[in-house]
Amino acid sequence: MAGTVDQGVPLYAYVRLPGVPPVGVLRWGEVLRHDVQQRLHPHAHDFLVLLYVERGGGSFRVDGREWPLGTGDLFVVAPGEVVTPGEGADGEHGTAWAVFFPPDVVEPSLPGAFLSWRAHPLLFPFVRGVVGGAQRLHVPHAERAGFSERLAALERELRERRDGYNEAVLAHLTLVLVAVSRLAADVSGDLMLRDEPMLAAVFDVIEESYRRPISLSDVARAVGLTPGHLTTVVGRKTGRTVQQWITERRMREARRLLAETALTVEAIGARIGYRDASYFIKRFRRSHGCAPQEWRRAGRSS
Repeated sequence: MAGTVDQGVPLYAYVRLPGVPPVGVLRWGEVLRHDVQQRLHPHAHDFLVLLYVERGGGSFRVDGREWPLGTGDLFVVAPGEVVTPGEGADGEHGTAWAVFFPPDVVEPSLPGAFLSWRAHPLLFPFVRGVVGGAQRLHVPHAERAGFSERLAALERELRERRDGYNEAVLAHLTLVLVAVSRLAADVSGDLMLRDEPMLAAVFDVIEESYRRPISLSDVARAVGLTPGHLTTVVGRKTGRTVQQWITERRMREARRLLAETALTVEAIGARIGYRDASYFIKRFRRSHGCAPQEWRRAGRSS
């Protein structure tokens, strides 16, 4: 325990061991280990948590909201949220994997920077999960075996500790997070936003308008709010600004066009709302660490 959060709920910190990658994996099924059963009470973490349900059954509560555990469900839980295992969380009603790790495993240059990790693209699903404490994604039936295999490989590396396992663990975790990010990219206006009509409206406006110049004021006007109010609400619920969401959507389309077409950088910038090609290149470089043409060449040479 590292302390408590709301109403004395215990806050668990990730305990790091020298020479061991700070990544944990837990799988439960018919019988859950006794030491884990002892922690089946309301609690919070200072680290990120993934929960993948292989076989549905039971439920759990995050930040006061009850979530049923369905086969193929994938939950991303942000740090600090109060988690309460519900019926079936003892492993008697289903099987599931949990993966937990501190943010700086993925972004080691930012140890302990709670807000900074939200800018990392592979951790973006956890940012979206800030609303209501969790986001529920769904792994398609055809992809479930592969998802379980990735998690099993991660657990095996941690358990067997063969030569090079530190690097292997981080590689497997990265592949898992890439898969999660791809699932989340398809549902930015769906799973989380079904219960957030105002946010859903914001994302609808962004989706309809990102191909042309659009500002915070334009989005605010479209959803009937003042720019200041919209900024406050979106920032509090997602951890990002409206402009950052617009940029994220534009960059996703830019990557698609760079990979799938022969359009020039100037043409791609124009298609996603940047009239000034040099500004588009600057924004792309800031997001990806390289210019659009470099990104395209790297993909074609790999």
